[in-house]
Amino acid sequence: MTEYPTFDFDRVDFITSDTHFSHARISELAGRPFATVEEMDAELVRRWNELIGPSDVVLHLGDLALGPIAESLPLTAQLHGRRFLIPGNHDRVSPATQSRRAIERFAPLYEEAGWEILPEVIAGTRGGQHVLASHHPYSGDTQDVDRHSTHRPVDRGLPLLHGHTHDRTGGPNRHQFHVGVDAFGLAPIPMTLIDAWLEDLRREEDEIAAIVRERSATGPSTPLPEVARGLGVDLYGL
Repeated sequence: MTEYPTFDFDRVDFITSDTHFSHARISELAGRPFATVEEMDAELVRRWNELIGPSDVVLHLGDLALGPIAESLPLTAQLHGRRFLIPGNHDRVSPATQSRRAIERFAPLYEEAGWEILPEVIAGTRGGQHVLASHHPYSGDTQDVDRHSTHRPVDRGLPLLHGHTHDRTGGPNRHQFHVGVDAFGLAPIPMTLIDAWLEDLRREEDEIAAIVRERSATGPSTPLPEVARGLGVDLYGL
């Protein structure tokens, strides 16, 4: 399907990104309402475990924990569920920012805390719909320049689940969906939200196919954008 390693998205129950456990400045940078990093860590664990049970499958899209990593990673062992991690640029197992030697050194710490480490970009299907997941979006960053360009997925029009931006507004932006905790009450979100988004994309694709058929039938006298507007479709927003 794509050039990326495959993953079974159908088994995932929850998805999240950018928890930044033990990051001393994240409350200041991302506007989180905590006086201390200890308070933040405890609340992140509480909100996670309030939603997620031991048998749930969770996909984390990176920037899991910072600070003294030998102390912050064990905190995440308290989190419920079977937990998969796509490395973000702040993770010690990220090919975008870490050497191979560093990754080999730190990977056991993640595994001891219960994390299964995935490639930087994964591909698969969810309910029959093709989808990618990555820490990075196709485009967009917390800075003026898109960093780590060689570690971002190539935009070939597939729906993408991502984190990284710390946008306070979650959800879809064209064919990208931001799942970071700063947009969703500092907690993971159920994959049912992703299912609804993918269904919307599928419906728009069907409507565009109908537009093309109508255009073929009516000829050039009916401009394609006008046909699209008549069906309530954002033709160029997919």
